Amino acid sequence: MPTSDSAATEAILREPSRDGENISGGHLVAKALKAEGVDVIFTLCGGHIIDIYDGCVDEGISVVDVRHEQVAAHAADGYARITGRPGCAVVTAGPGTTDAVTGVANAFRAESPMLLIGGQGALSQHRMGSLQDLPHVDMMAPITKFAATVPHTARVADMVSMAFRECYAGAPGPSFLEIPRDVLDNEVPLSSAVIPASYRTTTKSIGDPASIEKLAGLLSRSSKPCVLLGSQVWTGRGSQAAIDFARSLDVPVFMNGSARGTLPPGDPHHFSLSRRYAFSNADLILIVGTPFDFRMGYGRRLPASATVVQIDMDYRTVGKNRDVDLGLVGDPGSILAAVTAAGSFVNRKAWFDELRAQETAAYEKRLPRQLSTASPIHPLRLAHEINEFLTEDSIYIGDGGDIVTFSGGVVQPKSPGHWMDPGPLGTLGVGIPFVMAAKYARPDKEVVALFGDGAFSLTGWDFETLVRFNLPFVGVVGNNSSMNQIRYGQMRKYGEARGRVGNTLGDVRYDEFARMLGGHGEEVRNPEDIAPALRRARESGLPSLINVWVDPDAYAPGTMNQTMYK
Repeated sequence: MPTSDSAATEAILREPSRDGENISGGHLVAKALKAEGVDVIFTLCGGHIIDIYDGCVDEGISVVDVRHEQVAAHAADGYARITGRPGCAVVTAGPGTTDAVTGVANAFRAESPMLLIGGQGALSQHRMGSLQDLPHVDMMAPITKFAATVPHTARVADMVSMAFRECYAGAPGPSFLEIPRDVLDNEVPLSSAVIPASYRTTTKSIGDPASIEKLAGLLSRSSKPCVLLGSQVWTGRGSQAAIDFARSLDVPVFMNGSARGTLPPGDPHHFSLSRRYAFSNADLILIVGTPFDFRMGYGRRLPASATVVQIDMDYRTVGKNRDVDLGLVGDPGSILAAVTAAGSFVNRKAWFDELRAQETAAYEKRLPRQLSTASPIHPLRLAHEINEFLTEDSIYIGDGGDIVTFSGGVVQPKSPGHWMDPGPLGTLGVGIPFVMAAKYARPDKEVVALFGDGAFSLTGWDFETLVRFNLPFVGVVGNNSSMNQIRYGQMRKYGEARGRVGNTLGDVRYDEFARMLGGHGEEVRNPEDIAPALRRARESGLPSLINVWVDPDAYAPGTMNQTMYK
């Protein structure tokens, strides 16, 4: 009789069956992915996971191989944001899985549905010290909605389906599965394998109908309402419902996170620069799909005098950090549609005029810096040129600290789902993987990415992956040779003499880096050269990097106020 260890080795080395009667764990993974609608996995190869690749070939699922597992996880996150379907990353055991932790954590805080599949040593070698053996499930449990080990080959597809179902329980988020090597490589009769085909609900709840009526009544009596649309509006694909809500009930709209672009710039209900004034003067504030976290001052920026209503997919978020007058739990788009149906139009021209005056004053105050002709280039001028460059089909991706904070007040996507940033974890390095996901999922769209030089350096080697897979995009590096958001805080706290400790980078020519890897690269030192360089990058049809030297002594207001720490 062979030992369990030798049986596991035989399973690893055995040529897979092609008779249709038996099936391996890796092929069951691929079948479950296909059933969920996944058409690509992002991965870095390892011996523990190669049978999944073989299954993906048979099922017609593309395999995009990257240079670092963090990139694979970020790309799966980005794919989910762009497509509305869960993303999937597949990594090997041990360091392969730990390398992906940052990407999973980012998806967790951003409420992005993705599945990370990690390899593991054979069950027959459990706790024996097998290659790359680590307690992956224990490490992943705090940053996922579901984390488990697949115990038997017949359960592989079943547990993949279970993980996807958990991704969508309440507010979305990531799941993790580890699959031991012998479970993945072993074969079972196809007839004994559990392969679910219909396993999660498509219901979009409006919660309590009485609360819908109450909110409609509050809106009908409000003379100065405003609404902040958060990322769940886009995650739940509720953009059109939000648009109809604003226009039908005449409510001014502010947007953050992935909800940016829900209303296009120029729409009379679209506001951005007057948010603080609106919150301070509104009599009704509706917060949709975004938590009272640091971006909202933990709710303290909302005055006690206003009636505050919160809508969220997760009951744990409603009323967290700040009391609310009314809380609704359910799908944001469905709730807004129901409120629109129950409500009625109220003309609020005076309130709109008041907000528009504040909006105009803020814009005009900023405009001289936005049109600055100085060299080194002011970051606001760079953001202005990027905003002018965007079309209705341009997906904008921000990856950085101070430079992206500057862009947040200037760059305005023109369509829903055309803004991507890391989200509340503030992870640097998402840019290249998000580009990869966006361009792979939507090759018809132009992708424009702004990087800080520090952020690009974290995952920039996968620029080569974009070249290899022919995924063109327009990339801009705002280069000040510094981690400037941190540098400002250090100077303010410790003085100029200690302001350069641990935050200063080399003067790197990222344009040359792009050309070295087969892409398009240009260097820009004068503001009037930005627009022509952007156009040439677009026309090149290649992955591109425009290295723009920006003023290292210009800081975004959010950086100077250190709002991320308040």
